Amino acid sequence: MSNVTKLSRDIFGKTIEIETGKIAGLADAAVTVTCGETVILATVVMAKKPREDVDFLPLTVDYEEKLYAAGKIPGSFFRREGRPTSESILNCRLIDRSIRPLFPKNLHNEIQMVVTVLSADQQNPPEILAMIGAFACLTISTLPFDGPISACRVGHNDNGFSINPTFDEIANDQLNMIVSSTKDAVVMVEAGCDEVSESIILEGFKKAQEANQIVIDMITELQSIVGKPKREVLPEDPEAVKREAAISGLISEELTKILDKFPTRLSSEQSLDELKEEVVTSLSSEYTASELDGSYRNVLKQKIRGRILTEGIRPDGRKIDEIRQISSEVGILPRVHGSALFTRGQTQVMSIATLGSLTLKQTIDGVNLKENTKRFMHHYNFPGYSVGEPRRGGSPGRREIGHGALAERAIIACLPTEEEFPYALRVVSEVLASNGSTSMASVCATSMALMHAGVPMKSPVAGIAMGLISDVSGHAVLSDIQGLEDFLGDMDFKVAGTENGVNALQMDIKIKGLTEEILSQALEQARTGRLFILDKMSSSINATNEDISPHAPKMIRIKVPVDKIGAVIGSRGATIKSIIEETGCTIDINDEGEVTIGSADGDMIEKAKSTIENLTRELEVGDIITGKIARAVDFGIFVTLMPGKDGLIRNEDLGNIEQDDVAEGKELTVIIREIDRMGRINISRKALFEGSEEPSVTNNYTPPPKQNNFGGDRNNNRRPNFRDRNRGR
Repeated sequence: MSNVTKLSRDIFGKTIEIETGKIAGLADAAVTVTCGETVILATVVMAKKPREDVDFLPLTVDYEEKLYAAGKIPGSFFRREGRPTSESILNCRLIDRSIRPLFPKNLHNEIQMVVTVLSADQQNPPEILAMIGAFACLTISTLPFDGPISACRVGHNDNGFSINPTFDEIANDQLNMIVSSTKDAVVMVEAGCDEVSESIILEGFKKAQEANQIVIDMITELQSIVGKPKREVLPEDPEAVKREAAISGLISEELTKILDKFPTRLSSEQSLDELKEEVVTSLSSEYTASELDGSYRNVLKQKIRGRILTEGIRPDGRKIDEIRQISSEVGILPRVHGSALFTRGQTQVMSIATLGSLTLKQTIDGVNLKENTKRFMHHYNFPGYSVGEPRRGGSPGRREIGHGALAERAIIACLPTEEEFPYALRVVSEVLASNGSTSMASVCATSMALMHAGVPMKSPVAGIAMGLISDVSGHAVLSDIQGLEDFLGDMDFKVAGTENGVNALQMDIKIKGLTEEILSQALEQARTGRLFILDKMSSSINATNEDISPHAPKMIRIKVPVDKIGAVIGSRGATIKSIIEETGCTIDINDEGEVTIGSADGDMIEKAKSTIENLTRELEVGDIITGKIARAVDFGIFVTLMPGKDGLIRNEDLGNIEQDDVAEGKELTVIIREIDRMGRINISRKALFEGSEEPSVTNNYTPPPKQNNFGGDRNNNRRPNFRDRNRGR
């Protein structure tokens, strides 16, 4: 392996190693990245010819977690890895969003990047290594990629900042932020926070830049050693400038009139489509329809961007920092546990909250050996009708999973603890109409739906999407961008949080990077907008409902001694299953002896609670307890007081009782008279009535006859023993 190249750097106390030339030699480029005992493989290939049927970059990124990396066998029927998990899809998006703006705009060759987790040490999260591997792979490949870039995770808690923290350290951080950056600017941000201030986030950007610079230098050195010559990209259409000039001259005046009317999305799209048809009709003899379509969009983009930068006028007439009209409502659905409708401009989202038992927590399978569960789940749906288009339904796409996870991160920091509110929570956000920023509308609607459901939120949460228009002359940061501004802008910076700080961030850009000045301005403008939105939301619901929905299950939590857990569960779960069948409750018990009981019927909850308490109580003389008759013998009755513990009522202690009341399985209330030194329990029914009049019933109970178990056939009907006793002697 003489062509193997290996480089390593110390990144704030952790060694990261990049190696190439050893495996996957037929890929355009392949590298492995190692930290501790976590190893990932990144590969990339690109088609030789561009696709003629697309006007975008056909880039696919796949992130694969192989369970062998953690020494696990998949639990599926076929014992193979199945479709990508949500976590894998989110990691794909981290890579995709970081690299997409750094390819040439006219690159239409199909590109596939596959990143595989080969080994996972349970300490170092593989996603950062996956990103570094992807960036290094592209930099040394023949692909025309404007790198190098790098990525790191920045954590922050009371002890300060940390770079690339371990799993255990991440769990204690108030800031968990992933930042991709070039040598000079930030390219991508993804963060989950616990009401963190904007100043801490800005300081985190600086720490990330510092750490990323070390890896960028390493990738640059690797490129100087093994980097391949870059493939040439087809030059931009030389006729494009001439074509756009012709279109601009043809429609400039009419386009200005349309934009001056500040129409709604539907009317503006209709007007702009009609204008495009005029362009195609007028210039179809000189250019193809696809050429005119692309040039028309460029002219439209330049016109709108120019008005924003020079006049401060947005397509719908708003000021740069103005937010669209907001309306909100809660309780719009009668039967669900919590619901809210949030409308901002032409964007409308309905969120529905459902409460359930903790047994409904989602189990997440992956390379982490620790059982990972989610108590709060947020699912985001984006149907075709929300944009007025027919679209096939089915499984959620990567975008829907990403938007759902973003809103989930924004909300989770303000949820009560499991001890404070022992419920599993699911919220579904249905996008009913979309004209930009649906993910942030989902945050607002979800917050209100949970409050309406009676979930004691620490604070209401709102979100806003910031945009950017920039050129060499300057820039404008836009508050609450709509769909057209997202399409023609340079940035989509989503910020969600409370009045106290930021809970979640997500930033995508279409340019080479953002300066600290722009990031600072965007965060401050987002804070102002967030507070405005929270105030509007408070007009619909300003505090959590005191009571949960009557249709939601009630939950109580009790504690049992750890050494009594087995008594509650029973042999192979028989005891707890019988309680569930008898009461209809959901029952969950953890290793600490915390038992959560849930049901819509309060009486059944109390019955299950009483049963469990009886199972785990220490029986004492004088206790009155209701048990079930196990069997009758000639000298008395055995009553099961709790699983594994029977008591004996001698015949003389039965009192007046009818024959039918002594059937097996019948309930009988008794008092404990004695517990001898061997743990045998003597009970009495008659003693319950001492000092009071015993119920007047016909005492017709007759004990069963005494069983004669002595004498007779020694073999007691057993098979004869034919063994030769003298064999071998």
